[in-house]
Amino acid sequence: MKSDLRPADQVDSQAELRLLRELTQRVGSNPLLAQASTGNTSLKLDGVLWIKASGRWMADAQQNEILIPLDLAEVHQCWQRDLDPAERFPGASLETAMHALLPHAVVLHVHCVNTIAWAVRSDARAHLQQRLEGLRWRWVPYVESGLPLALAIGNSLSAGDADVFVLGNHGLVIGAENCRAAEQLLSEVGRRLAISPRQAHPADYTVLAEASTGSLWDLPDDDTVHALATDPVSRAILAGGLLYPCQAIFSNSSAPTLFRSIACSDSPNQWASRYRSRPVLLIEGRGVLISRSMTSAECAMISGLAQVVQRIPASAPIRYLTDAEIANSSSAVAYRYRELANERIGGGAGVPALSAAASGKSLAS
Repeated sequence: MKSDLRPADQVDSQAELRLLRELTQRVGSNPLLAQASTGNTSLKLDGVLWIKASGRWMADAQQNEILIPLDLAEVHQCWQRDLDPAERFPGASLETAMHALLPHAVVLHVHCVNTIAWAVRSDARAHLQQRLEGLRWRWVPYVESGLPLALAIGNSLSAGDADVFVLGNHGLVIGAENCRAAEQLLSEVGRRLAISPRQAHPADYTVLAEASTGSLWDLPDDDTVHALATDPVSRAILAGGLLYPCQAIFSNSSAPTLFRSIACSDSPNQWASRYRSRPVLLIEGRGVLISRSMTSAECAMISGLAQVVQRIPASAPIRYLTDAEIANSSSAVAYRYRELANERIGGGAGVPALSAAASGKSLAS
């Protein structure tokens, strides 16, 4: 793409891109905001939409070239013709249409666990109305990622301008005039939506170690994951259904069966034959074992799921994904995204263990 910028303009443009890369890496390195390759960022600059490539990890933004430039006018033409830009530009984020449609120079889309813990509730809008009062925000009921989500957000803007979008069963979108303003708004929303996670009974490491010896499974690196099996409230929530698309995509599951606990009374010798296809075992009251073949992206998803579920009260009415919504999230495009995430390139900065983030700090922590 040929640039018509003057040298001084090019310097300013490079500075803006540097700020976006720095912000992207900070956001992507916070496991309360992003897990594996979830989420994306963008910057509109001189007719170009700089956006995170599909399946790349935001935590790698300063180590690898994860931002790609797209002609903004071409992207607009796509969604104006009901064509998803992610199909026209295969390397771009699945949410390219949404980033292009929003008028803000900087757009952040994050899968923050606090927001999702609210967004999976059927009474989410009423609670958010109180907590986000004074901000320009919109509630967007669940809709499939890509062009459908972009159009839904566009429809929500018919009621007036907005900078904060809470996506039902999905996550959070922030729009601002620059990176600094976007990060400040993200921090403010995080402060308002922060939830302290429940304290779960500790795992029975003796039983887990014995069960994993010579088996297909191992102990997870993230100790907080064990709450999925040791906390009865979390077990009940997981048994009810799937909460958000990434839970289905990264677990390769279209049903909640995978996330239902198994009785500890079952003999570990039987697990290999009965549950060998499961990437994760939730052993009731004891803890979690993960498949030795589980990828870093899948592990990050399980960690994020534990953080979300530990923030949902037992009394909360849950709005689970429907069978049709799960089927749409399990499309070929979604699985291609999953494959890219599992093929993380370069060394990257890595994502810190969630066990260090389990104290219930705000999104800005």
